[in-house]
Amino acid sequence: MASYQATPQPAADPGNTLGIVGLILAIIPCSSTIGMVLSIVAYIISRRAGFQNSKALAGIIIGAAWLIIGLILQLTMGLISGFAQMN
Repeated sequence: MASYQATPQPAADPGNTLGIVGLILAIIPCSSTIGMVLSIVAYIISRRAGFQNSKALAGIIIGAAWLIIGLILQLTMGLISGFAQMN
């Protein structure tokens, strides 16, 4: 009888689930900062384990985009309200 060895299962990405959670939270504008932070943590965990975590990278990019859009809107509205009070 021939003895067959089972092929080992590939190692799971330790930051995959956290990357998905971070991406979902980064898409929602009111929780984008939390999602960005979770995505950064997931990306670092995955990189240390030797994996590429594209979901976490997408969460970082989307969270940063929402953060920049929010800052631009706050500055714009602040300037507009400042000019309105001057007149």
